[in-house]
Amino acid sequence: MSKPFAGWPGRSSRSEYEAVDRKTKIVATLGPATCTEAQIRELIAEGLDIVRLNGSHNTLAWHRGVIRRVRTISPLIPILLDIPGRKVRTGLLASDVPLKRGETLVFTTEADGVADGRIPVTYCDLHLDLRPGNIVLADDGTLKFQVIDVRGRDIVCRIENDGILRSSKGLNVPYVKLNGPVLADRDRRMLEFAKAEGVDFVGVSFVESAEHVAQVRELLVGSPVGIVSKIENKFGLDRLREIIVASDAVMIDRGDLTAETEIESLAIMQKRILREAQRHAKPVIVATEMLHTMIRHPHPTKAEVTDISAAVLDGASAIMLSGETAIGDFPAQAIALMNRVAALVENAETLPDEAGSTLDDEAIPSAVGGAIHELCRKLPVTKVICLTASGFAPKMISKYRLKQPILAVTNSIEVGRKVSMSWGVQPLVLELKFSRRSSDHIIRTLRELYGREVISADDVIIVTAVKHPKTGNKMNTIEIYEVKDLIESQGWSRATCVEAASPSLSG
Repeated sequence: MSKPFAGWPGRSSRSEYEAVDRKTKIVATLGPATCTEAQIRELIAEGLDIVRLNGSHNTLAWHRGVIRRVRTISPLIPILLDIPGRKVRTGLLASDVPLKRGETLVFTTEADGVADGRIPVTYCDLHLDLRPGNIVLADDGTLKFQVIDVRGRDIVCRIENDGILRSSKGLNVPYVKLNGPVLADRDRRMLEFAKAEGVDFVGVSFVESAEHVAQVRELLVGSPVGIVSKIENKFGLDRLREIIVASDAVMIDRGDLTAETEIESLAIMQKRILREAQRHAKPVIVATEMLHTMIRHPHPTKAEVTDISAAVLDGASAIMLSGETAIGDFPAQAIALMNRVAALVENAETLPDEAGSTLDDEAIPSAVGGAIHELCRKLPVTKVICLTASGFAPKMISKYRLKQPILAVTNSIEVGRKVSMSWGVQPLVLELKFSRRSSDHIIRTLRELYGREVISADDVIIVTAVKHPKTGNKMNTIEIYEVKDLIESQGWSRATCVEAASPSLSG
C-alpha cells in the first residue's frame, strides 16, 4: 500500500498533508548555537524549511553529524551546503587584531604569515591580482583598507577605519577580477562530501558565468545535488541571465554584493535578480542581515521587518538567516518572527500574483503554467496538484505565485526535497509508479489523496502531469475536478481509497 513519507519540511511531526499559510520558505544557517537535536527540533517547530551549512566554518565531521541529525529528525527538509569557492577570507589568527586608522596592515598569501603579524588569506594568488590604489574590504564591508604596495606575496595596506579584524572574515576587492580557479582542492573535497552525504544543494560563491556553473556541475555528475549560484559581484550581474539558466537556484548574497558594487543600488539589484529568476522559474534566496539585530537582541529593528516584507513582496522564493541562527542568542525567536512577518505579508492584498508570467524557452510547459495561473484566478480552485517525477512542474507553476497551495506529488524523496525550495510548493512523497502508457495513475493518485484526507469533497482541484511521456516531454496536461463529483462517480470512500491502493502505485 502506498504511504506518504513521514516528515514535512518545516514540521517534523507531520505524517499527512496539512495546509501551510506561509509560502515563502525560510532558510536558516546552523552553527554552534543550533547544532543539537533539541535545538534543531525547536527551529523546525518555529518554521524552519531549509537547513544551510556554511562550509567555510567547522570541520567536515561536524557537518556530517549535523546532516545526519537533520535527516533523522525530518527526512524531507532540504540541506544546502555552501562551499567556500572563490570567497576570499582571512586565515586563522592567533587572536583578534585591533585596527587603527592610518596605520598599515599586511595581508599575505604565505600560509605562515600569522607568526609575524601578517594576516594570511585563503586565496593564494591574491597578490597577483591587486595593485596600489585598490580597495580591500573586510567583514561585509565594515572594514576598509587601501593597497599601497605589493611586495612579493605581501599586500601592504593602509587602514581606513578603526575596528577589529577576526579569523575567517570575508575579504572583498571591488571591481577587481580575480583570476584564480573557480574551485580549489578544498572545494572539490567538499563536493565529494556533499555527494556522499546526500546534500540537496551546494551554494557556489562568486559565480561569474555559466561556465563556472558547468565546472561545478561536471564534478556532480551522477548525483542529484543541485547548484545554488551566489550573485555577489558586478561580473555575476553582467552575465546574470546565463547564470540563472545554468543554475538550479540563485542566492542574492547582499553582504558581498554591496561590498563588491555600490550599496546605494542594492534594492535595484535585488529586484532585477528576482525578476530575471522568476522569468526562468528558478528559486531565489534573499540573504544577509535580514534580522542582524537579533544576533544579540531579542527584538528586531523596524527597518529589518520592512526588509523581510519587501523581499516577500518582490517575490523571493526564500529568505535566509545566517549569524542570527548560527551564532545568535535568539535563533528560535528570529525564525518565529520571520515566519509571522512573511505569512502576514503574503496574505495582504498588495501581494502580486502575476510574477514570472513571461514565457520562456519551455514553450508548452510555460503555456500550461500560464493557463493554470488564469484558471486559478477565474475559478474557485482550492489546490493545484502536480504529479512529478523530476520536480519540473511544481517549479514552473511556482513562478506564478498562486494563492492556492501547490502540492508536488512524487515518488522520490530527493525530488521532494528539491522542490521544497520553490515558493508555495509542498511535497508529498508516495510509493507510486508513474504509467508511461496511459494516464490511469492520475485518478489512482487522486483516490489515494482523498483516502489520506489531502483532498476533500469541498475541494476544486487542478491536476497537471505528463501523459504518454517520452524523452523531453514535460507537463503537457491540465485536468480540473470538483472532488465531490469524483467521489460520486468513482464510488470513493475514505476507508476503501486507502485500503485498495493500486498495484501500479505501490510498486
